[in-house]
Amino acid sequence: MAKSQSARLDRKKLLGDPILVTTIVLLIAFLTLFILYPLAILLVDSFISDKGLTLDIFKRIMGLSNFRKAITNTLKVGFVVGIASALIGLLFAYVEEYVKLKTKFMGGLFKVVSMLPVVSPPFVLSLSMIMLFGKAGIITRYLFKIYDNSVYGFWGIVVVQTLTFFPVCYMMLKGLLKNIDPSLEEAARDMGASRFKVFMTVTLPLILPGLGNAFLVTFIESIADFANPMIIGGSYDTLATTIYLQITGAYDKQGAAAMAVVLLTITLFMFVVQKYYLERKSTATLSGKASRERMLITDKSVTIPLSIMCSALALFVILMYICVPFGALFKTWGYDFHLTFKWFGLVFSKYKGFKAFKDSFVLSLIAAPITALLSMIISYLVVKRKFVGKGFIEAVSMLAMAVPGTVLGIGYIRGFSGGIFGTEILKCLYGTGVILVIVFVVRSLPTGTRSGISALRQIDKSIEESAYDMGADSFRVFMTVTLPLIKDSFLSGFVTAFVRSITAISAIILLVTPSYLLITVQINEFAEKGSYGIACAFATILIAITYGSVLLMNFVIKHFGTSRKVKTGE
Repeated sequence: MAKSQSARLDRKKLLGDPILVTTIVLLIAFLTLFILYPLAILLVDSFISDKGLTLDIFKRIMGLSNFRKAITNTLKVGFVVGIASALIGLLFAYVEEYVKLKTKFMGGLFKVVSMLPVVSPPFVLSLSMIMLFGKAGIITRYLFKIYDNSVYGFWGIVVVQTLTFFPVCYMMLKGLLKNIDPSLEEAARDMGASRFKVFMTVTLPLILPGLGNAFLVTFIESIADFANPMIIGGSYDTLATTIYLQITGAYDKQGAAAMAVVLLTITLFMFVVQKYYLERKSTATLSGKASRERMLITDKSVTIPLSIMCSALALFVILMYICVPFGALFKTWGYDFHLTFKWFGLVFSKYKGFKAFKDSFVLSLIAAPITALLSMIISYLVVKRKFVGKGFIEAVSMLAMAVPGTVLGIGYIRGFSGGIFGTEILKCLYGTGVILVIVFVVRSLPTGTRSGISALRQIDKSIEESAYDMGADSFRVFMTVTLPLIKDSFLSGFVTAFVRSITAISAIILLVTPSYLLITVQINEFAEKGSYGIACAFATILIAITYGSVLLMNFVIKHFGTSRKVKTGE
């Protein structure tokens, strides 16, 4: 009775706020049109032909030996990368939380390594791998005198993806290890158990759901990755590259749509398991913070080997990132190591660098505030409001996280270039900058929404309720009370969306037209041609832009954010 009365009051309050109702309707329309509609078109394309409802399209693509091989290759790479990334991430997290590091330098080194994949284009390590270990590689050719080494194929993809994704696992597992109560492990130590036995019987069982969660996140990222397999895969095709080649090489849109459905099915299944089973199980296993600080391990037999392993890996990752600017400064990589600014000059004089950076910068700068604001609005509705359709908004906004970029790109091509239900309005979007901005927004929305939900759950309801009691409507409360309280999350979402947009490749490579030149597409094009000097010059400038954006965000949050330290007169 009380629940139904409360629901009626909520409904009455909602209907009495036209701005809120309009926002919800527009949001549902946006999510339906730009996330569900393209995916629905893929399903229609895959199951409907001139004969009506049929499985012939799937039978045809399953009959292609290259597609069957691509599925096997993708799953194989995903499992190996997932396991390797989770284990390396666990090693780094364990060393930081359990081992007494001799210098602050190591802690700083770990932070740099965890940040680099976020601010760099997705294929930088592939470029570095070729330049260090390829046939003209500095390490293989000049250090070890190996002249026929090939980095292309399975192991090339695995190494590059592992080094790209393990920092994600490191950040996830670091939080889990930090929340383990030290008394549980110390009790086992007091009973005579060795450190290894304590880890295997106490620590590992507690973080096992989190470790599985880290594995699945990396697995999804790996099988959805397009850029690295495209550059360093060689003849070793994955599903993402096969879909791209099916539409650009074979001009088979229906076949590409069916392949995209197969890839989407795999990623969606893994996403559901990760999101609704392992993530919750991990949270339930470790609830709350540790009761006191942990006694860090000082035993040299443990600290020295673990520190050496982590430092060597971290320095190797940094070496690979440093390799990119040097690739842009050397006259001819692998043959002539005289320093030159020739490649940077060619970027802007011959290869329309100004247009590429202007187009990428402007489109990303338009997408970033839209994404940040949309994320905060969705977060606000999910956390603070009760209404029919709330579950739909939360689920669909998070769905983009499980949709590989290549799949979304195919969906937009089929949906907005005159899809089954295409209208003239939708066709007008195709080939414009608007469609690229929308893709950027959709791809970055889940990250911003998760950040906003976490921030809003920490705000007491009474703060907003007092504003409502004074007669303010939802829009005024959100803009004057809620948003200022979560401006750190808003700024973080803004910069994250900007960085993700300007470094995006998989979703937009199929949608970009000659009217727009995007940096990542240019890097991919020159890397495929073997023009590493130009590719490195583009990548170096892009890294500088993204890294500068993150530093600027940290400065703004530190000095103007809600979490800044307030000086007192004490």
